[in-house]
Amino acid sequence: MTPFDVDEFLAQPLTARVATDGPTVRPTWYLWEEKAFWLLSGPWSRLPGRVCASPRLALTVDVCDLTTGLVRQVVASGPAEVMAFDVPRGRRKLVRYLGPDAQRWDPRFRAYLNETARGTVWVRLTAESLRAKDLSYDVSSTAEPPAA
Repeated sequence: MTPFDVDEFLAQPLTARVATDGPTVRPTWYLWEEKAFWLLSGPWSRLPGRVCASPRLALTVDVCDLTTGLVRQVVASGPAEVMAFDVPRGRRKLVRYLGPDAQRWDPRFRAYLNETARGTVWVRLTAESLRAKDLSYDVSSTAEPPAA
């Protein structure tokens, strides 16, 4: 397995899947900062309540591109906590997924930045365990399947 830059990989606007005790698994956008995953949440979601009841999460971020052979994954787990929302971090997260022009964003995403009105919070997963794997392969060396 070839090593890759985990910080660079996690800086991409990819979708993570986060698992809580229950179990439940849900897709989410995230921000990777300070060696932690920051998940935007609030009263519209069960995630903050689940974290308060059982404060450990597991999360995976991966890519699998069959046309290029790029297959990478980061799997993390650790303690999570619900924290007060801060607008600058929220803006950084939304810009990476939606672009720099907030006027072009769907109004619901702009509304997240008004934490007082929305009850927006952060769920922060501190990665106690973080495993990165590069399982990429050379597409030119893959054999064509036999004709049917």
